[in-house]
Amino acid sequence: MTQPILSLRNVSKAYVDGSGARTEVLKGINLDVAEGEFIAILGFSGSGKTTLISSIAGLIEPDEGEILVRGERCTGPGSDRGLVFQSYSLFPWLTVEGNVRLAVDAVHGGLDKATRDALVQSTIALVGLSHALDRKPAQLSGGMRQRVSVARALAMKPEILLLDEPLSALDALTRAKLQKEIDRIREQEKRTILLITNDVDEALLLADRVAVLEPAPSARIGRIFDVTIARPRDRAAMNHDDAFKALRNEIAGYLGVLNEGQKAVGAEAEGQLPNVTPISLLSPPKAYQDAAKTNLSRRYLEFFNLKKVYPTPKGPLTVLENFNLLMDKGDFVSLIGHSGCGKSTALTMAAGLNSISGGGIVLDGHEIDAAGPDKAVVFQAPSLMPWLTARQNVSMGVERVYPHAAKGERRDIVEYYLQRVGLGDAMDKRAADMSNGMRQRVGIARAFALSPKLLLLDEPFGMLDSLTRWDLQDVLMEVWERTKVTAICVTHDVDEAILLADRVVMMTNGPNATIGKILDVDLPRPRDRKALLEHPKFYGYREEVLKFLADYEHGAHADAA
Repeated sequence: MTQPILSLRNVSKAYVDGSGARTEVLKGINLDVAEGEFIAILGFSGSGKTTLISSIAGLIEPDEGEILVRGERCTGPGSDRGLVFQSYSLFPWLTVEGNVRLAVDAVHGGLDKATRDALVQSTIALVGLSHALDRKPAQLSGGMRQRVSVARALAMKPEILLLDEPLSALDALTRAKLQKEIDRIREQEKRTILLITNDVDEALLLADRVAVLEPAPSARIGRIFDVTIARPRDRAAMNHDDAFKALRNEIAGYLGVLNEGQKAVGAEAEGQLPNVTPISLLSPPKAYQDAAKTNLSRRYLEFFNLKKVYPTPKGPLTVLENFNLLMDKGDFVSLIGHSGCGKSTALTMAAGLNSISGGGIVLDGHEIDAAGPDKAVVFQAPSLMPWLTARQNVSMGVERVYPHAAKGERRDIVEYYLQRVGLGDAMDKRAADMSNGMRQRVGIARAFALSPKLLLLDEPFGMLDSLTRWDLQDVLMEVWERTKVTAICVTHDVDEAILLADRVVMMTNGPNATIGKILDVDLPRPRDRKALLEHPKFYGYREEVLKFLADYEHGAHADAA
């Protein structure tokens, strides 16, 4: 049998906090990687994925076990392993060429200058940045900065390329482009690659095998799935591939079973919501109560000829125009499209946080012209007071919105929604001590606790790993089923858009973005992720959205969609 290029033998790692408490992060990790193989590692948030990849890179010393490269034990960092982090880690005062040259000179200082120059130029060309040699990081997009990081790692000529969630902070279009770059590099360079990712589709698109890191503490490699889908792999074409769909469903099912064991205690607690009426901070209690008595259910929310223009040094820039959408009371709509298509702009105007340049938005018979608690927003980054507990963060809004409720009733509202989002046992934990996923749960609880007329979600799970994202999607669906609040969710995730919504509204590219297509999602509610993946209509809906996004990736226009 051919010796693996990389071997992990019973690798374990624990950390000790300031109080002396010991937390075992990795326990007994075993993995063999063949030369030229592409392995993707999926895991839960906090499962030790970064600890694992840092140990392989030699940045962390395992407590037990060993890591071997070509049979030799690793005792620290080496040029045989190149690492690309999630954050770009570039020197801002150096150009693209300067950042890559720094790595070449450090690792290949023994080569003559002409050879080093050629290596710098060829590596930058490999990631498609020859046109940006003289630009500094501040002049580059996020995707371009990450390409520089990949080029810098490749310039070391490592035998093994280690990628620690390098694309997770990028928008869907940039992420798709860099996935193609990584696949092209795999094909051209024939490198051995280990990719940490939070995206099942990304793993299946790129990898030869997908290894699942089971939940922390004491995380270990669980099942390993062989990806036998023929290369080259096209995202849209794979949607028709029965082998892809079967494997995708199998991995999702396995992750779902693992995820069930990770859900916070307390999610089962039903609680009883007090019968109290909120008031609006924008108008007197009587006016708000009069408005709340309306029986309006049709055309509850209306966007008509909505337009947004921003001033720029080069003149007015029309970001969004001719945006027309009608929603009935209780509708759930997903907004999807590439970066810069005006999704978040439309959402912030609906929230009253962004001025309207033309047209208007009417909610429950009243035109929106200012922010207020009747329009609750959950942002991508949860905006909590870090020194306050979960209970206190939610209570701040509840005390303002329900001033006439008894103290006990307000407490019951807070506890009811914190229980519903799975934080029954963490109500008195400070936000600063919570994971991103837990903080986002607090944000969701706070939004629902305001009893809003309109719930606005701006990529609420975009910063989370896929497993935490799935869990919070389930939480959102469960709480929404109880409240039936009218909701709009901005997302880059096709599956998320279909899973949550009654309609998926697809946006054309900006500037001058508008609605390009609306997809009615005729799937039964309440929705179960596993049943949804097996529903005969699901992949048809998925293909329709993917095709629209692919068309606009290549420069389609609204009248051609």
